[in-house]
Amino acid sequence: APEAQADQVKQVKHHLNGLIHSPVTFRTGQTIAEILAIRAEKNYTFSGFPILDPDNRVVGVLTSKDIAYAEDVNAKVEVMMTDHVITAPEGTTLEEAYRIMRHHKKGKLPLVDKAGRLAGLYSFTDVHNLVENNLPMANRDAQYRLRAAAAVSGGSDYARVEMLADANVDVVVVDSAHGHTKGVMDMVKWIARHYPNIDIVAGNVATGEGAVALRDCGAHAVKVGIGPGSICTTRVVCGVGIPQITAVYNAYQALQGSIPVISDGGIRHSGDVPKALLAGAESVMLGSVLAATDESPGEKIIHEGRHYVVYRGMGSLAAMVSGKGSRERYAQADTAADELVPQGIEGIVPYAGSVKKVMVQFTGGLRSSLGYCGARDIPTLRETGKIVRVSDAGVREAHPHDIKIMREAPNYRS
Repeated sequence: APEAQADQVKQVKHHLNGLIHSPVTFRTGQTIAEILAIRAEKNYTFSGFPILDPDNRVVGVLTSKDIAYAEDVNAKVEVMMTDHVITAPEGTTLEEAYRIMRHHKKGKLPLVDKAGRLAGLYSFTDVHNLVENNLPMANRDAQYRLRAAAAVSGGSDYARVEMLADANVDVVVVDSAHGHTKGVMDMVKWIARHYPNIDIVAGNVATGEGAVALRDCGAHAVKVGIGPGSICTTRVVCGVGIPQITAVYNAYQALQGSIPVISDGGIRHSGDVPKALLAGAESVMLGSVLAATDESPGEKIIHEGRHYVVYRGMGSLAAMVSGKGSRERYAQADTAADELVPQGIEGIVPYAGSVKKVMVQFTGGLRSSLGYCGARDIPTLRETGKIVRVSDAGVREAHPHDIKIMREAPNYRS
């Protein structure tokens, strides 16, 4: 549902912060029970809420300890809150806030104006990570929040876009199995016109003409890939699609670097990533690779003594039956369940552990590829790397052969 998707975006945007300009607050007179109910309803995973009086002045902070030690949940918040509050003046910098919080050993630092009214909030965990640069690879916005992207269909899903914009989404992905269509292009134009500050990714396409058309409608990046995914059957069911390396290269050549190309699908091993980048992609999307991790929503099962994760494509019959978004993506929104034409399957992938472990192997493989090609960075790879045609025999030779694998490597599966 649009509301649930917008809530997911809000969770991402609230997860990490620099200065929180509009922190979640509660007021004197509310009970602990009321606050707990709101916290559960909104799915807040944080604590340390500023407590305001009727004049919006900060009179306390309700911490996780205050809540845990509350013997009576019907008690007023002003009875249980920490009322000895350390504050700082409006305009306090990140570094200044870090010094104050460390000195006073406080997890939250409200900023107040000259009248004592709340003007912002710093959280020690976030400030510590920023000042000490503990998360150098995090993709953050100007306010140090994580960037969030959310997908919409190519139909008239304008209300969904509005909710996502209100949730401070950074990127809207106009997502369709066939992106070179009037519906997708009209949606891109509408978003570009009404929300010029939101980046737009549109797709999927497999031709240079499709990529250019989406760019001309206002897309800031295009997603390339029709049928390359491990759970996709579009090419055999519909007879449509272009091999992924060729599709990425054609889109890159047509766009001439005007906007980025995202290679969506076909990545199985870390060595596939530099191939896509060399062909012209600025980034890649991962499906089955991440579907095997702890963080994926797929069900974890044991099959024949091994751990697996259930993985289904958006075009699978199960996804189409259970979700309107899947049917819309494949232009079958109003089709009866017994007449749906799936373009994907449902299967299982070997369990791979945490996503962090998987990404360590993928980034390591990419760095090694750069080294083999004499490139210090990805732009240099495009200058030094070469693509050669490989025969079926060459593909077999590239994989382990003439041996039975007894112990699997963390970055290879046959």
